[in-house]
Amino acid sequence: TFATVGKEGVPEINLMSIQDFVAISLGKYVKNNLDFGKKLKNPPLVFGVNYFLRDKDGKFTNGVRDKHVWVKWMELRVHNEAGCRVAPTGLIPCYENLKRLFKEVLNKDYSEQDYINQFTIRIKENLAKIDRVEKFHREHVAQSPAEVFKVLAEQKKRLEEAGAKFGDYISPLDLPQQK
Repeated sequence: TFATVGKEGVPEINLMSIQDFVAISLGKYVKNNLDFGKKLKNPPLVFGVNYFLRDKDGKFTNGVRDKHVWVKWMELRVHNEAGCRVAPTGLIPCYENLKRLFKEVLNKDYSEQDYINQFTIRIKENLAKIDRVEKFHREHVAQSPAEVFKVLAEQKKRLEEAGAKFGDYISPLDLPQQK
């Protein structure tokens, strides 16, 4: 969990859901993790999910059991058995993979519209999130590694470029595929 909803629906950042339990400064903790990752000969893939994504009517876009499909897709991806689309925020599943997995794992139909609702890239919302994360690091994470700000700036640039090309909301179907 990266963030929780706090006062009046304002997201509260909680690094890796453990910041209340870290015995060293958050900046040092983040730096230690980055340094450790650089030493790995075969670093693991890292995945992010948003189980709490809501549509324009405030309804959750995912069912409780849908996480079984996300985990299965991750497992296939780790073994290079599922493709992806390249988004400015990272790699996302291809519709065809999810359609098949929803049927196999949950015996449930998965529509293209569900896919679009769940994986549309929301440029303004993502840029606002980056601003919140950067502000959090500047104000609350003493000695936050420069690499954090570099990665945030790179992602912000990708989002701004994609927004200039496609608009504020980018259908995942408009993103390039990758094996």
